Amino acid sequence: MRTIAFYTLGCKVNQSDTASMEKLFTQSGYKVVDFTEPADVYLINTCVVTNMGQSKSRKIIHRAARKAGSPLIVVTGCYPQTAPEEVAKIPGVDLLVGNQDRKNIVALVNGALDSHPEKAINQVHSFNGSFEDLAAGVESTKDRAFLKIQEGCNQYCSYCIIPYARGPLRSRSLDSIREEVGSLVLEGFKEVVLIGIHLGAYGHEKEGASHLDGAVEAALSVPELKRLRLGSLESVEVDGHLLEIMAKDKRLCPHLHLPLQAGCDKTLKNMHRPYTTAKFKKLLDGIRAKVPDIAITTDIIVGFPGETAEDFAATMAFAKKCNFSKIHVFPFSRRQGTPAATMTDQVPEQEKQLRAAELGDLDKMLHEDYCRSLLGNTYEVLWEMRNKEGLWEGLTPNYVRTFCQSAEDLTGKILPIKIEKTFLDGVLGDIIENTQGGENND
Repeated sequence: MRTIAFYTLGCKVNQSDTASMEKLFTQSGYKVVDFTEPADVYLINTCVVTNMGQSKSRKIIHRAARKAGSPLIVVTGCYPQTAPEEVAKIPGVDLLVGNQDRKNIVALVNGALDSHPEKAINQVHSFNGSFEDLAAGVESTKDRAFLKIQEGCNQYCSYCIIPYARGPLRSRSLDSIREEVGSLVLEGFKEVVLIGIHLGAYGHEKEGASHLDGAVEAALSVPELKRLRLGSLESVEVDGHLLEIMAKDKRLCPHLHLPLQAGCDKTLKNMHRPYTTAKFKKLLDGIRAKVPDIAITTDIIVGFPGETAEDFAATMAFAKKCNFSKIHVFPFSRRQGTPAATMTDQVPEQEKQLRAAELGDLDKMLHEDYCRSLLGNTYEVLWEMRNKEGLWEGLTPNYVRTFCQSAEDLTGKILPIKIEKTFLDGVLGDIIENTQGGENND
């Protein structure tokens, strides 16, 4: 039996792609082993969203190439897609596969193993415009699955390399979504997360095609599905029908991740973002009016070129005004190949870190405020695992980390809990016993 080890860098989409490839290899008779163990094949799924991501990708490739036994080194993902010649020159690399042709990854690897290539085989191709159906990626708990339904991006934000790495918009068919969600339910998964590179642009590449609300309805058409969650969206792509579905069907989790990136109109314009702060706030108010209990999380970049102290202060004030339940803070990374990398007025690294720390403090305050707002309420929690302190952990529909004590094995069960107090990075409560409101976990 041939063995293969995987290493994944970057986003949830990358992690999902790796899980999908793992499934293809196991179905073909390979044994998946840990990256620290000896293997016949080491596959590194790379990230280039920042220079640091690309640098770390190179380090992991070098680490794999130094393994004993002359294993096959396979490099996939965004790095070979954007710089195939550079990756091919890295000593030890045997096979390059970009962000398509993953359905053929097993055959490509088998061919390389049989041929013992003297130089790297380049299987990176330009995008053909069609969505590549891969099985859903799954978490190790076997309770949550990530289903990629959209690929590519046409936004071209000035700081982002992803449109070059992932290509134009492509979308999974509605029939494929229904079929894959049905298969996941049969496998026992309680929650499916719909993800994509530009998820809110689902279906936009074809005139008259269904958009994200149609994809959501397709997933929810599987009656046995317990929960559906959405990955990151652009605020301008959250339409009224999608919110109506969320308000009516409690299986669609009341949580939206809407990247703001900056709370200053000058910076947003320089970033090439498709909204102003006024438009963003109006959209948030409309969302909360239709789904009052919704949690809204966000991403914010600090230290973008030209961001003054006054601009950053505006971002701080606007983020507080938006009352996010969670802020993911990113110091600006000067990514080669993007317009922002050549902009003047680059912010010193030390100043970026100071701003990131200040925004991080605001994030902590807002998250604690949101958690306090949940006290005394009851939520259905998908319980995932018992942590090292002996407490069970899980997520509420509105994406709050929840803890409880129980002698029972709660893995994969959806059970109601009454929130008693804030705790660590979330909340702590007690399971409500003998309730008629809990979901059937069979």
